[in-house]
Amino acid sequence: MMKKENNLLSELIDKVSDEINGILRTNLYEIGLADKDLENLKLRKSDLREALRNSGIGDRYAKKYVKQTIRNIIMSKLIPNPDDYSKYIPFDNISKLSIREKFDILLYFFSLSDGEMALGRIIDEYLFEDGLSIYKEPGITEELIEQLYDRLDIYLSKGDRLEILVQRIYSQYKGLGVIDEIRDMKIEGVSAGVSGREGEPSSVWIIYKGVSIHLAFLKFEDDRELERVCMNIYRYGSPGQLSKSKGYIVNEMKDNSRVVVVRPPFAENFAFFVRKFDTIENKQLDQLITDEGWQMVGEVLRLIIGGCQVSAITGAQGSGKTTLLMCLIGFIPSNFSLRIQEQAFELHLREIYPMRNILTFRETEYVSGQEGLDIQKKTDGVVNILGEVASNDVAAWMIQMSQVASLFTLFTHHAKTTENLVKYLRNALIINGNFNNERIALEQVVDAVRFDIHMERDAKGHRYIERISEIVTSQGAQLYTVRDVIRFDGTKYVIADGFSKEIAKEMSKRLSKEEVKILYENYCLQN
Repeated sequence: MMKKENNLLSELIDKVSDEINGILRTNLYEIGLADKDLENLKLRKSDLREALRNSGIGDRYAKKYVKQTIRNIIMSKLIPNPDDYSKYIPFDNISKLSIREKFDILLYFFSLSDGEMALGRIIDEYLFEDGLSIYKEPGITEELIEQLYDRLDIYLSKGDRLEILVQRIYSQYKGLGVIDEIRDMKIEGVSAGVSGREGEPSSVWIIYKGVSIHLAFLKFEDDRELERVCMNIYRYGSPGQLSKSKGYIVNEMKDNSRVVVVRPPFAENFAFFVRKFDTIENKQLDQLITDEGWQMVGEVLRLIIGGCQVSAITGAQGSGKTTLLMCLIGFIPSNFSLRIQEQAFELHLREIYPMRNILTFRETEYVSGQEGLDIQKKTDGVVNILGEVASNDVAAWMIQMSQVASLFTLFTHHAKTTENLVKYLRNALIINGNFNNERIALEQVVDAVRFDIHMERDAKGHRYIERISEIVTSQGAQLYTVRDVIRFDGTKYVIADGFSKEIAKEMSKRLSKEEVKILYENYCLQN
């Protein structure tokens, strides 16, 4: 019976497709319309064609337009009687609802009150009593969804049923399959093609509050459907063709999400990774850093930025590096021009600071990160910001620019320790061919980078600055030592070693008299 209903739904999707194709193929000059009506129909056809082209790439207007067209076709031509909606999705027979259909209903039900936070509410309030549970396999299972659906008394009006049916048709016709509505939720990322044995449907993973969660209950119908989504999700801005010879594409979507798509033979199967940035807000420091002693952290960060020191923000994905970077930009004097280099546009700082002198560059197929940084030197930039140092070329060029091309630089990196950060940058200089002597390369790094601001996230998703470390040059065999200016002790922030005398003297050149007084009295502990 279930197979028959799936066949009915597939047939309905084909009929919707035929109706839309019929609209687009209609010869308007043969139907004898007045000039005004003819022009209106031309515009509607053009809008529909454009919306179909932009569906599935993060264009919510296009998605809304196509769904409205599907809705009109369903109501006026294909299913004029609302009682027949249950032929395609068995709303009246819970035992026949598939796990995907139950999830679709749950997500729609909660979106009525919670909008884009619907999935977050389901996770926070209903699926996990203990935040640690989301680290345990197998993640969100069919059993959990079944239990949640049975707990709730969900009433669906005829209008609700129509909306759920329209969304299901859209997701398989021009949308992103099982992740179509999930992608639009307030989450940090969604991926597929990364689970299951060969030949099995691939399940879905999301990132929520910095935590990777396996939606083990939700699977693509088959490999062909996953491939269809992979071949469509990256298309915004015509970045080129994902092919066997290319193997991968990194691009952005219409809503500024970053999307990475891979395919065989470069990867073992088709897969995609969407990283969303609409959850990253321009927060004040007291919203981002909430533990006891946050005022002291804010004061130290203001001194570092005001003192124009080259600083790295390090930490794992989801630890809050980008959010902190956006916060630190608020500490930079407003008359300083900012030049940003990213692999894909993610920060969108001009949306937050529209009155500041800001220009962002990114890598393309024809312009490397190194070339982009080279161009930045000729654009009157005072402060250089690198969204992420993710390649040897960019790391090496960043070191050079930090020494000669800008007043100071801020960048993010995934290093776990300051020592790891220094080693990575040293090796990048060597691999890139700038130096063939490890000691000389290390000298360049420790002369250029002064601070490592390390972010962490605990098992429950709480983000904090683990330490603010200074890289102190020395004359010994190691060439540098690391001292923690401030450290998080597990409950509050405490002063550790404070600033060195050498860096305090350097920072004082850029700070006001009041700031210099605060620096030496509160945070420079050496005599």
